[in-house]
Amino acid sequence: MFREVLHSKIHQATVTAALPDYVGSITIDEDILRECGMRVSDKVAVANCRNGERFETYIFRGERGSKAIEVNGAAALLVKPGDKVIIMHYASLSDEEYARHHPSVLVMGEGNEIIERLRYEPGPRPAALTRGQGRA
Repeated sequence: MFREVLHSKIHQATVTAALPDYVGSITIDEDILRECGMRVSDKVAVANCRNGERFETYIFRGERGSKAIEVNGAAALLVKPGDKVIIMHYASLSDEEYARHHPSVLVMGEGNEIIERLRYEPGPRPAALTRGQGRA
């Protein structure tokens, strides 16, 4: 059996641009993508913390070091620059993979700087997490 589970998350990122006339997607700084394990074309769910809107899209690679979080296409109508969003990537894992899986979470601060790295522990208790993994 396969489970659809959280693979990685970018928490409280600030939208830097909303471009409705651009071909769809969300553009994310390449450095941020590398840190959380997301890749170009990955399907992601995005939640807007200001208005509760949620949408799905796919990732474009943004310029390295730009701190860009740009929402493009029709989804850009659901956000405004300055909004805080949560970007979630999911994966289908077997039970064996699930037992070893540790979702990666980046907590973002001002200017989309990474201020904390979290790692969720495997198993049925999503509340179990360890703080401060990695370098922030």
